[in-house]
Amino acid sequence: MTMKSHHTLLMTGAAGGLGVAMRDRLKANCEVLRLSDVRDFGPAKNAEEIYLTDLADAAAVDKMVQGVNAIVHFGGMSVEGPFEPILQANILGVYNLYEAARKHGVKRVLFASSNHVTGFYKQSETITLNHPPRPDSLYGVSKAFGEDLSRMYFDRYGIETACLRIGSSFPEPKDRRMLASWMSYDDLHRLITACLTTPVLGHTAIFGISNNAVAWYDNSAARHVGYVPKDSSDGYRDAIYARTQAPDNTDPTAIYQGGAFLLAGEPMTAHKSSKQ
Repeated sequence: MTMKSHHTLLMTGAAGGLGVAMRDRLKANCEVLRLSDVRDFGPAKNAEEIYLTDLADAAAVDKMVQGVNAIVHFGGMSVEGPFEPILQANILGVYNLYEAARKHGVKRVLFASSNHVTGFYKQSETITLNHPPRPDSLYGVSKAFGEDLSRMYFDRYGIETACLRIGSSFPEPKDRRMLASWMSYDDLHRLITACLTTPVLGHTAIFGISNNAVAWYDNSAARHVGYVPKDSSDGYRDAIYARTQAPDNTDPTAIYQGGAFLLAGEPMTAHKSSKQ
């Protein structure tokens, strides 16, 4: 049985894929679930509150955060794109969120970072939480900024944060890359629950992946969080191999952990790709 560790829990990005998947699950973690997104996602259900909020609007974010005990921050842009929207949603937006948390005394935040913070490490490498960021995109840069900002808010104001470097969270893995990066929705909820309930969270990054046999990420430095994944991509391996082609090992999307994000945005000039 999941502990209701907080009275009022805020989840931003409620209209997005992860928000939709976590909406009902997170009700087990709180008495009241406050949901927010910039776009309408329907009426409140039982034990819910709805706030339609633009993260770039500091006053609206301040109102959204007032009265909550902890925050699960899925909001913002989740794909690569032009810098200005990323700046507004992911950089200014996360600053507004932490400023509101500071003003209203919120002491625990779960920040949805991304595996794209480290997307320029190779798929032949296993990286730890001590490896420096190597973002593969402007989106990845925005998530690296959020990790650094949250570190400052912990060191300066004591706001504990788990930076969840979420891999590929879908109902099931879709391709060969996701055999390493996949995270089931149930494991994502287990990770959130662990971060909300561990006695001392501090400031930590943690890779959001299931218990996959193929792994690029080592979470041993975050053992204090208590996250134990129970699902695995391994059962999908044969079906994925049967419906997908072997990767071109000269293609950057097969060389680097960031995958297709390396081809998004302005074309790379440091690496050649057969897909460019």
